[in-house]
Amino acid sequence: MRSIKNHLSLVIALLSILFSMQIFIIVDRSLEAYKENLVSNYSVIIVSQKRLIRDEILGINTIISDMKELEPNNVVERLNSGMDKKNIEFLKLTLPKFYKLSLAHYPTPREIERLTRDLMNNPLIVKVENFSHMHDITYKLLLLFKAVVSVFAISIFIVTSLLIFKELKIWQFKHTERMNIMGLFGAPVWLRSAVLFRLAIVDALISSGLAFGLFDYLSSNLFILEQFLNIGISVVIFNPIDDFILLLSVSLALSILLASLIVLGHKEEV
Repeated sequence: MRSIKNHLSLVIALLSILFSMQIFIIVDRSLEAYKENLVSNYSVIIVSQKRLIRDEILGINTIISDMKELEPNNVVERLNSGMDKKNIEFLKLTLPKFYKLSLAHYPTPREIERLTRDLMNNPLIVKVENFSHMHDITYKLLLLFKAVVSVFAISIFIVTSLLIFKELKIWQFKHTERMNIMGLFGAPVWLRSAVLFRLAIVDALISSGLAFGLFDYLSSNLFILEQFLNIGISVVIFNPIDDFILLLSVSLALSILLASLIVLGHKEEV
């Protein structure tokens, strides 16, 4: 029963670290997917008195992926107050040209500033509307959300690592006498601490297996998938190969590292 308690406390501690780590990965993927969704709805509008050549505009900045001329009909309809057809046609000819620029990815505020400056250097362009105010607010909110999740995950990692270290230290203290006796008979350090490393490795494997089962279930949960669809994004919640290898590696590396620190810091009683 005592052995089960020892395993259970380490498994839960490791599982909490793996859980927070995978949640951070999901959040990071969600933000990237949301950025892709934003870039499809975000665009820069430029105004010119003359018709612009598409290839020349695309060459101004690498972030520009496409350019589309906006039809002046909507503007004319708003201004139309009983004008005859000739005046309407003349108005269409005298109106400036409006172009919509699509971007390759969701830009940072600095990229938006650089793009605006590059566009204004073109003598044919008289106005650039980049909607920078709304863009900056959205971008800062995304960064803030990611920063909060990062701090939360790092805090859990540090606190839980200390708890695992303390638990392994308690286990070693309980077996100090046995380890000292083995030392008197000439047993090397790795042999005296073999049970400690076995405990750490077995619990790392168990916690990784539980994490695999948990996130494999969550990745196919209809309620969770529906929430992502409501936001308008598609996210890989759990990759059974890549994510599991990462979680397993972190779990084993952390357990072995903490066990090694305890063994190296152990002082034998004379």
